[in-house]
Amino acid sequence: MNTAELDFVGEPFDALALTAQATPPPASVRAATPTPPAAEGVASLVRDLRFAMGRAHEQVLRAQTAMQLRAFHAPGALVTGPPASAPTPRADTTGTRVDTEARFKPLARTTVTDLDDTGLANLAAGDIAAVFGDRYAQDGANPDIRVSGTSLAAVHGLDVYGGAWGRGGLTALLRPSATDDTTLDHDAVVEAVVEAAQILALHAGLHLCLVDATFERSAPGLPVQPVVLDCEPLTAGEIDLVVEVTEIDLVPRPYLRVDAQVSAAGAVLGWVRGVTVAVVEKPGVPIGPERGGVPARWLGRVGRFGERALLSEFHLAHMCRGDQGIGMGPEFSGNSDRKATRPPDGGLLLVDRFMEMTGTRGKLDSGSHRTEYDSPADSWYYLDTANASMPNCVYMETSLQAALLLGYYLGPTLDDPDATVSLRNLGGTATVLREVDLRDKTIVEHSQLLSTSPVPGSTLQNFAYTMTVDGEPFYSGDTLFGYFSDAAMANQTGLDAGRHVPTWLDSQDSAPATRIIDVAARRADPAARLVSRGHLALLDQVRVVDGGGRYGQGYLHAVQPIDPSHWVFARHFRYDPVIPGSFGIESCVQAMQEWVLDSGFADGLDNPGFVLPAGLPFTWKYRGQFLPTDGQYTLEVHVKRVEQRPGRVRVVGEASMWKPGLRIYELSDIAVELRAEGALPW
Repeated sequence: MNTAELDFVGEPFDALALTAQATPPPASVRAATPTPPAAEGVASLVRDLRFAMGRAHEQVLRAQTAMQLRAFHAPGALVTGPPASAPTPRADTTGTRVDTEARFKPLARTTVTDLDDTGLANLAAGDIAAVFGDRYAQDGANPDIRVSGTSLAAVHGLDVYGGAWGRGGLTALLRPSATDDTTLDHDAVVEAVVEAAQILALHAGLHLCLVDATFERSAPGLPVQPVVLDCEPLTAGEIDLVVEVTEIDLVPRPYLRVDAQVSAAGAVLGWVRGVTVAVVEKPGVPIGPERGGVPARWLGRVGRFGERALLSEFHLAHMCRGDQGIGMGPEFSGNSDRKATRPPDGGLLLVDRFMEMTGTRGKLDSGSHRTEYDSPADSWYYLDTANASMPNCVYMETSLQAALLLGYYLGPTLDDPDATVSLRNLGGTATVLREVDLRDKTIVEHSQLLSTSPVPGSTLQNFAYTMTVDGEPFYSGDTLFGYFSDAAMANQTGLDAGRHVPTWLDSQDSAPATRIIDVAARRADPAARLVSRGHLALLDQVRVVDGGGRYGQGYLHAVQPIDPSHWVFARHFRYDPVIPGSFGIESCVQAMQEWVLDSGFADGLDNPGFVLPAGLPFTWKYRGQFLPTDGQYTLEVHVKRVEQRPGRVRVVGEASMWKPGLRIYELSDIAVELRAEGALPW
């Protein structure tokens, strides 16, 4: 796609039409162009209304930013929901159980859950890969990362999502005292908890993103939390610890905090609370790229296939919600605590590592990079999708995030570093090349910057990308992103030059007969299959006109409330909340999936599942955004054709989406496919 393919009509999105102004032109300028009297009155009214709408929209954006600033600086901003249970009684509990989307994603995975004397001795010697496996190998980095003592005799139940808060946990047995003293020093118990915390940190791979670090009890920029010891006198003997992680993060440095229940002979004796373990670089050791974006030396991360990475999960976390100077280089340090371009956060961040990059910061005509994203089978989107594998929105987000990070890294905003800009996707075309199950796979994306075009109020960047798994391409496309000033963002007019264009249903002279698919009721049924739930519960009902729509094949219509507290606003983007365009598309996909099931196409298929249709290019165009304050969105799908092959049915459509008063999304050849288990590829 190039900039000529924006295909604007009139002023579909004033910020993009390159002619938008934040204020109306002075009367002297308006008078310079002769206008018929009647037309002048109408034109003046239109200008005044447009100016008023733009100012109101700008004020809404500023209010949203202020609310997001307060929300993100509040404690616990990255977790949601109350504890599912209270397995460890505690009078002063203030933590929150993390849900499946927000939980910390470990930097490596292992099947090891128990440690004996040999395993503990290896960790004390720093031989971490010998205990947890090759994913923990670090090519000679971190020679001094090791468990600090030998207080523990055994460890059981290592679980990255264990503990009361779902952030990690283990149980441990203290090594019996070698002295004749019948009392156990409380400091020795605290040190045993520290060792358990270090084991949990290694198990989660926190050390893997720094090159020469040590375990510390605090870190630069990390609030100090005193250790609280509330425990009865201890007698020497078998002392058990139940250790649970209360905090874990990569920002400001990789760290975790734990609480530990202390017991003997099945009786709880007390608690150790607030033990912190951080992975901190040695003095003078670099942890991020230099000016220009190139690291002075390897920063410590090894990719999925044993290759040294350029940037790691640590740097991506800082790009999202930490110090962008650490993540991208000192030129970006000023963006850390203000509205600025940044990738999504939490479970919506779908890029893990930069493996290599070409191009020079400040030269925006070309560049490329290769990224990796690990897609564990227990990821929230596999749990919540109606698909047999990864949902369409995650395909899109993974590919688009990798591309936008390439463009942003090269520095299109650095000419005016104090300006606030918003990054938005404007459209693209993507094709699924083959059907593939991506669970527990590492997705490699090759992204290429094709062009950068500065225009009044914005900068446009054009990309091409291909995603591969196991060395074979499975998804490719091209896309266009724009960086927009606040004034440009406040003056949006949608796809139809600000005109109100009704849905097909609303434009009919006589209301056609409709029927309702109750999606919420299906979702509420635990036995219902092939329905999106949880984080992907995007529709409550779909209205159907059988034989209706532009092609006479069927028509779908839905109006969905927008909840300002929806989880996605906290992730996309920090200080600049909007619904991802991919989630709007996912809503249309879900409407089509529900129609396929309701129309009986699953009948006779053996264990059917939804898959992304291969070999069919899909095109999208965005000219606006869904905000937390919009109240609702409306979608329609015109069924274009229904195709059937042995064990498969494919439905192709055209779709649009509206925010109140404006049509802002247009989707061509959007498609869903239902296939029987084991059916031959399309």
